[in-house]
Amino acid sequence: MKKVEIPLKEFLIQRIVAQYPRTMGELFEIVKEKRPATSEREFIQAVKELRDTGVLGLELPIPEVRSYRSYLKLFDENVWFYLVLVTACATLLSIYALPSIYPLVIIRWILGSIFVLFLPGYVTVQALFPEGKELDSIERVALTIGLSLALTPLIGLVLNYTPWGIRLNPIVTALTLFTIGLAMIGTVRRYGLLSKKLTRQR
Repeated sequence: MKKVEIPLKEFLIQRIVAQYPRTMGELFEIVKEKRPATSEREFIQAVKELRDTGVLGLELPIPEVRSYRSYLKLFDENVWFYLVLVTACATLLSIYALPSIYPLVIIRWILGSIFVLFLPGYVTVQALFPEGKELDSIERVALTIGLSLALTPLIGLVLNYTPWGIRLNPIVTALTLFTIGLAMIGTVRRYGLLSKKLTRQR
């Protein structure tokens, strides 16, 4: 009596549970070993169907990084960090390089508002919750704005008790240092999490 093969999707689930392949490449090799007649197209189609029905969750491969410097070269992982740097630099240019004439002054208002009311809270959230799973997007936005509204006056209060006082240059300098410093702490924490994942994977 001829043995009836189980459907490919069921076979994939059985192999994942039994052998726990780390990548789709490993899973495909297991399938080819047990069922040589399976084509790559059939395999991809079965994986897509399992993913679309929620049976199989796919994660992006963890990038190999040897140092913090090499981690910073991963643009997809650090796009938020570079956007913070670009926004901070653009704000400084708008304050010190753009003339205070209409309509150019509107650019200064927009960038200044983002710099004061968004960036301080945003980098703080990134530093406190680097994994990204602790908060959903709405909670992150709310916490970002709330922290910015709390931190900016606090920085001004601290400056009030220094020789520099509450003036434009000290406030801009303090906010810039705070923003870039917290952003770097956020990248360091994310790099640490990535290193731990790579260590566990090995």
